[in-house]
This record gives sequence, C-alpha cells and structure tokens, in this order.
Amino acid sequence: MKLLLVLASSTWIVIILWEGFEAMVFPRRVTRRYRWTRLYYGAAWAFWRAAAQQIKANKRRETFLSFFGPLSLIGLFATWVSGLIVGFGLLLWALRTPLNIAAAQHADLSTYLYLSGATFFTVGFGDITAVEPPGRVLTVMEAGIGFGFMALIIGYPPVLYQAFSRREATITLLDARAGSPPSAMQFLVRLGRAPHAGAVDFILTEWERWAGEVLESHLSFPVLSYYRSQHDNQSWLAALTMMLDTCAVFLAGIKDANLYQAQMTFAMARHVVVDLALIFKTPPRPVDPGRLPIDQLQRLCQTIQESGLSMRLAPAMAEKLAELRGMYEPFVTALARYFLLTLPPIFPEKATVDNWQTSAWTQRTCGIAGLRPTADNDHFA
Repeated sequence: MKLLLVLASSTWIVIILWEGFEAMVFPRRVTRRYRWTRLYYGAAWAFWRAAAQQIKANKRRETFLSFFGPLSLIGLFATWVSGLIVGFGLLLWALRTPLNIAAAQHADLSTYLYLSGATFFTVGFGDITAVEPPGRVLTVMEAGIGFGFMALIIGYPPVLYQAFSRREATITLLDARAGSPPSAMQFLVRLGRAPHAGAVDFILTEWERWAGEVLESHLSFPVLSYYRSQHDNQSWLAALTMMLDTCAVFLAGIKDANLYQAQMTFAMARHVVVDLALIFKTPPRPVDPGRLPIDQLQRLCQTIQESGLSMRLAPAMAEKLAELRGMYEPFVTALARYFLLTLPPIFPEKATVDNWQTSAWTQRTCGIAGLRPTADNDHFA
C-alpha cells in the first residue's frame, strides 16, 4: 500500500509538471487526447457558456463572457499549484518522513500537507521540518520546483498579453477600414476609393501576416481564443471572417486585381479557422444562405461597382463565390457557435456608424456616411 501511494503521488507530480511545461513552455500544438488542461477548459467553458446564455442583455452577456479568459487562467494555475502541494504532501506522508515538531503534536496527513505548502511557497516558517536525509532532499526539491513553477506562472501572462495586444491592434484598424461591425462590402467600398491600386496589396499583405500571427499564437496558447476584444462589435473571429469574405469576393468577382495576394491572404485566413476548429473540436456546420441571399449579392455587386472597382458578371461570380464560401463558412460558423461570437454580415442591411465616430458625449462626431461615403468625405473612405 505504501509503495502504491508513493508511485501514485510521484506520478501525479510528474503529470502536473508536464502539463505546465506543455501549456507554458512547449511552443508546439499538443495532440495528446487526455490532458488536464483540455478537460479543465472544456468543463469550465461549458459551465460559463451556459450561464452566459441565461443573460438576456447583450452588453451584460458580453461583459460576463469577457471575464472567462483571465479568470480561467487564474483557476488553471490554482489547480496546478494545489495539485503539486497535495502530491508532495502525500509523498512525504507515504514515506512517513520523520518531522521536527512539538511533542504534543501528531504528524498526520494535514501536517504533511502544511509542510508541503510552506515548502512550495518557500515561506520559511521553520516550525515543522524534516529531520532525515530523504525528507530533506524532498523538501529541497519541492522548494526548487515551487520557486521555478511560480516564476513561470508570473512570466506567462505578459507573453499572453503581448500576443493579445498585437492581435487587437490590427483588429482596431478595421473600424475605419471596414466599419463597425466590419463587413466585406464596407471594406471593398472604402478600398475602391483609395488613391492608388497598391493600397489593396499592402492591406491584404498586412492581413496575411496578421492571420499568420494569430495562427501561431492561438495554437501555442489556445486560451487566447477566449479573450474577447475591447469593443462588443469586434472580435478576432469577425475580423478573420470579414477578411475571408473580402478575399472571396475579390477572387470571384473583382476584375483587374492582383489575385495572387488575395489568394495568399485567403489561404492563410482559412488555415487559421480550420486549425482552430480542429483544436476546439468544433465540427463544420452547414453554410448559412442567409448571410448573402441572391438579391443582396446583386446589390453588393452594384455597390462595389459604384465605388470604382470593376466587377465580373453576376451569374459567374455567384457560382465562384458560393464555392469559396463553402471552404471557410462551415468552420467560422462552428467557431462562432462555440465561442458565442457574432459573425459579421457580408452586406449590411442597415447603415452603421463607426466606433471612432461616436463618443460618450456625442452620438456622431463626424459626418461620414456609414454605408455610402459621400464625395465630401472620400478621403476617409
């Protein structure tokens, strides 16, 4: 029995240390099926998501959901630390490590757990200590592991927030470039008013690189996917979907355009949503035909044509666009359902006001039209 307990507690300690290594240090995606971190996030998000769906007000629900990312990280760290303390406490207890304690005090399991906790956090009370070499070796090992483990935990959040900040900085640019919430139609209309054609390649190249950074960071640190954007009508998934919509329209219907860069951006963005759908085990869902009905497609072509971009014939474009949408919409729809995020429209039905045009004191700070920029405001398009 003693040997089994020693083996079990030692295995428990190794498993937790390996979990921490995979989550905080290992830069590659972990494909192992059974992991504490995966089980923890699956259960925690299921509970949090169910609770959020009971909140009727959109803004309050979004605020509630935004707490999950940071709080879940704190909870995960707490489970790791608690597990290590219990593991070392059980190991010391299983070995019946002799202790230097008051004569009236009995060395039961709670005493060993207290010693383990004090050792792990290196508080140095010294009221209970191991008196023989095996126990001293174990306590020194635990103190070293605890010191290093806490250093990793302290250093982990800044890495996450740097990646989060880089992601959000580029998303924020969509406010003026594609509206709030962003849409492919707004993006193309404003892009059509750019003074030179090179602006298209520059922006698509920028978003190809952004998609690559999101893929790398969210595969290494999947918890970033739960971190929501500052504004309620923006998200990393909405930005990816908008860019995929834009590239799909480019490839299907825009004449005289550099299709190579549109293909590269489309490929990179699709790579992101497919891999993240695989990580979070969200099977593809059927394409929603309501995102772009045939009458909206005709209006989309007309609006883009009026902005200065040359469009192909509608029937040929519709077939190609449907094919391209089928390559990514099933995945973004599944991810949106899992994360309770809203997918942006391809063609907004109502005029919207960009976030930068409003403030807490005024409803609108600039006279830029939401859907159809006027000639007086072309320099903002």
